Amino acid sequence: MDTVRDILLVLIPMLLSLTVHEYWHARSALWLGDDTASMQGRLTLNPVAHIDLFGTILLPILFVWSNSNFFFGWAKPVPVNPVRFNRRFNGRRVTMSTGMMITAAAGPLSNLGFGFLAAGALKLALVLGIESEATLVILARLLMVNYGLAIFNLIPLPPLDGSKVLAGFLPRKAQGWFDYLEGNTFVSFILLIALLKTGILGKIMWPVLDVLFSVTDAIFNLPLM
Repeated sequence: MDTVRDILLVLIPMLLSLTVHEYWHARSALWLGDDTASMQGRLTLNPVAHIDLFGTILLPILFVWSNSNFFFGWAKPVPVNPVRFNRRFNGRRVTMSTGMMITAAAGPLSNLGFGFLAAGALKLALVLGIESEATLVILARLLMVNYGLAIFNLIPLPPLDGSKVLAGFLPRKAQGWFDYLEGNTFVSFILLIALLKTGILGKIMWPVLDVLFSVTDAIFNLPLM
């Protein structure tokens, strides 16, 4: 039963966080004029619509069973058709690269916001004297998982959102590397594993996470920080 409990205390925050992430990809795409995700039923906060069996369910379970201190997952990517972007800024139609940059950034930014809301909810629960361990653990993990997802997804390596955000600032001729990795996700996966195994990924993420935790602690004065 302890294993089932541990799995649920990982899956629930992960599923909620990934759902918010994908929803805001779909919402930002619709705001820019592309209703592809909406037409496919992905503009929803119903987690079922976003579940990827391996990335959302099986992989987090494997991390729990292996007693890993690190875990991640993913949901089904929201379909985006940049050709349909028609939002205008200062009278000019948004470019496809700028639209993709906005849509990509919406996911990590939503996780930062969700993590901040989870911190507020956790502080409120402590102030109200709520003693449910499961509630407190889920809120704490919502905070940590969302901050972790935000920073992880901003790594500029396809298919992560950071690659599309960075590509939006680069001239088209400088995007060949991203185009190659986008079409060869196995290479990107190997590079991510290498970053994880060599400890480089942790050296990139933890300093940023420490800043986020410090800011959150300064605002909410949470005991876990």
